[in-house]
Amino acid sequence: MRARLIAAFAAVYVIWGSTYLAIRFAVQTLPPLLMASARFVIAGVIVLLWGRMRDDAAWPTRVEWRVGLISGALLLLGGNGGVSWAEQQVPSGIAALLVAVVPVFMVLLEWLRPGGSRPRAAVFAGVGLGLGGLALLVGPEAIHGGSHGSALGALVLVLASLSWAAGSLYTQLAPKAASGTMATGAQMLTGGLALLVAGVLAGEPSRLDLSHASHSSIVAFVYLLTFGSLIGFTAYVYLLAHTTAAKASTYAYVNPVVAVLLGWAFGHEPVTIRTLLAAAVILAGVAIITVTRDAAATIRADR
Repeated sequence: MRARLIAAFAAVYVIWGSTYLAIRFAVQTLPPLLMASARFVIAGVIVLLWGRMRDDAAWPTRVEWRVGLISGALLLLGGNGGVSWAEQQVPSGIAALLVAVVPVFMVLLEWLRPGGSRPRAAVFAGVGLGLGGLALLVGPEAIHGGSHGSALGALVLVLASLSWAAGSLYTQLAPKAASGTMATGAQMLTGGLALLVAGVLAGEPSRLDLSHASHSSIVAFVYLLTFGSLIGFTAYVYLLAHTTAAKASTYAYVNPVVAVLLGWAFGHEPVTIRTLLAAAVILAGVAIITVTRDAAATIRADR
């Protein structure tokens, strides 16, 4: 179990750190909602068939389909769909910064929900430290990027983060499925179909022209399908089932750091002292949230 958790965290931290740039390339010549829909519908079908053939699992029940639809709509339509749409106007680095409010919403929703618990002051301190590190990482000049920015896109990203946080919390509190693999497949398929409906209502089919799709958009789509959806999203759902939502959401702090390191290693992008300092601050915030939540869970277990 410990090895699987480490592998799942590694997948979410590293792979999702690269998906912001991949989405940016994909939506350059592909309609964002239909692109995201195809990504998750295909992944959902693959995961469902895999569960049937490998684990001989039963098809999801009516309750499991309903849970999958609600969580898929919140995570994939509201969350990923919102990010995909917003990245037509907002640079991928700014998107990663704004999506970092996910842990903030996670803490607040957990506090406000019926039967929820008020987080400790240290958790709030960790959230603030992580956001401060992200602001240091991106820098004020990027936030005020002029023509590259969009107030509407930024608002959509904040709402997408709220939707993702709500979907993550709902996934943890919803009735557990008999098969985690089939539940993940149902979530991806229903969320992908919800994205399809939204794309059709937004008039995106008239903009879809695969003959004029760029090579970089196609490659980015394939990457998002295989690594972002089949591996990354499956790992995230596994984390939600086996750890706290606050721990799972720490990817929002680490992803921008990973993106900077990948740019340095593969794109010959410079890493400055400010970058290293920001990474240290971000990881400190992650550590505070994780250690505080672990301590609180241990106290509750002892009681």
